Amino acid sequence: MSLDGAAAPASQERGADANPLPPENPSGGSQVSHSNGNNGSVNGISQPDALAVVPLYATHRLRLNPYSDHKPENYEDLDLDFSPLVFTSLERYLPPNLILQTRDVKVSYMRDILVRYYPENERVRLQKHREYRQKIISNYQRLHRELYTMHAADFFVPSFLKAINENTETGFRNIMSEPSPGVFTFEMVQPRLCEMLLAEVENFEKWVHETKFRIMRPNTMNKYGVVLDDFGMETILDKVMEDFIRPISKVFFPEVGGSTLDAHHGFVVQYGMDRDVDLGFHVDDAEVTLNVCLGKQFSGGELYFRGVRCENHVNTEIQSEEIFDYVHVPGRAVLHRGRHRHGARATTSGNRTNLLLWCRSSVFRELRKYQKDFSNWCSECEREKKERQRQSVSAIKLELLRREAGETAT
Repeated sequence: MSLDGAAAPASQERGADANPLPPENPSGGSQVSHSNGNNGSVNGISQPDALAVVPLYATHRLRLNPYSDHKPENYEDLDLDFSPLVFTSLERYLPPNLILQTRDVKVSYMRDILVRYYPENERVRLQKHREYRQKIISNYQRLHRELYTMHAADFFVPSFLKAINENTETGFRNIMSEPSPGVFTFEMVQPRLCEMLLAEVENFEKWVHETKFRIMRPNTMNKYGVVLDDFGMETILDKVMEDFIRPISKVFFPEVGGSTLDAHHGFVVQYGMDRDVDLGFHVDDAEVTLNVCLGKQFSGGELYFRGVRCENHVNTEIQSEEIFDYVHVPGRAVLHRGRHRHGARATTSGNRTNLLLWCRSSVFRELRKYQKDFSNWCSECEREKKERQRQSVSAIKLELLRREAGETAT
């Protein structure tokens, strides 16, 4: 979600610093403080060849294009360092000589790749965080147990469920508005879900206060709010990402891993005169962000969007066509790329609470390491590409004119 602004979690299990951007410049400028197996063959390689020697660790790479017809293994029964969904997503991108290997071999290969992102000290931290979660879950008394086994028909509006069941671009566009390129808004949750989530969060905060239990906030930019994953909602939010957000993202955000979302960070943020008031200009640590306003009564707190940028261009100026402000409506969702620069204006009265789901793709993050051109989603990369093409065309025209002039003189 466009985290109604916030810092990005350092891992799929915990929020850390977001990537904040300096305050928006009224003149339009901005700076970001740098914060398929087929009949015994695979891709034309015979099965014996495909079962050849597994590459050494130093050569561990994923394919750029997945085996779309390959059915990945199920990894749910294994005791793994990472989410089973991550391994299922990565498997389609394995090199030809691994796609037909045993599950154990594939797990080992994929884990070696994942470990690059999570060194030993990070894995130790993750283990401590799991213990922290377990301590909360073992002691916190849930208020609305049905929230933890969410039934879609009870919590989502019929139009949203109908579009998900159709699973077509036309069906999605029928319920969505796209007021600015790449920013989609739509009715998503019923008032009952908003009320129950608000009550559950208030109940959790009350338990925290009474027990003096020190909890981790969603990120370092928000002093108020809770990580829903930490007190038992991780499984249900995984399902929300997999069954509802991924199908939409596959259609509208394929260039940033929308079809391979396999991890999330789910949390609630709270704004008001006695809480956080606003949120600075930033980008999310997510490929796709879902932001749902839960309520209550409030004024202000608008989201402002200012263009999609890759890491190399996050500090570049705002273009006039990229300026868009969005007013929150309880029950209504906003979906956008995590790299869409945005912030939240001050909530001037009342209290506003938003549910945020940062959705990530381990496949996209691995492949991004080997790419240099992001013009299919970064607006500044696209502008630079068009400018290079314009200069190339101009140079060709100039050369042709020179030749014609020379021939005429002769």
